[in-house]
Amino acid sequence: QVQLVESGGGLVQAGGSLRLSCAASGRTFRRYAMGWFRQAPGKEREIVAAISWSGINTYYTDSVKGRFTISVDNAKNTMYLQMNSLKPEDTAVYYCAADRDDLRVGVRSEEFDYWGQGTQVTVSS
Repeated sequence: QVQLVESGGGLVQAGGSLRLSCAASGRTFRRYAMGWFRQAPGKEREIVAAISWSGINTYYTDSVKGRFTISVDNAKNTMYLQMNSLKPEDTAVYYCAADRDDLRVGVRSEEFDYWGQGTQVTVSS
């Protein structure tokens, strides 16, 4: 079992930046691929970015390419999402997730095995 805890969310003006963190605990000796999802009010949860355990392979949804950067620090069991040039449409609850298939860069919710509780990101115009 792996426990995931997100932090770093908050309120920011459009054009600003935030860095989300996802700290993993529990069976962290096992390799996991990781991902960030988000869910806005009235919308379905969607993939934002994903990364393989090695950090070599990444995926970004089109709307965040060039603005967001996903990274992992396996020594710290922590994943990050650097979000720059934030837009009001980025407002959502952001969730981190872990996939037991460490080589896969998953993009669907069902590919991930463990989930955090979420952190709110609000971007004002």
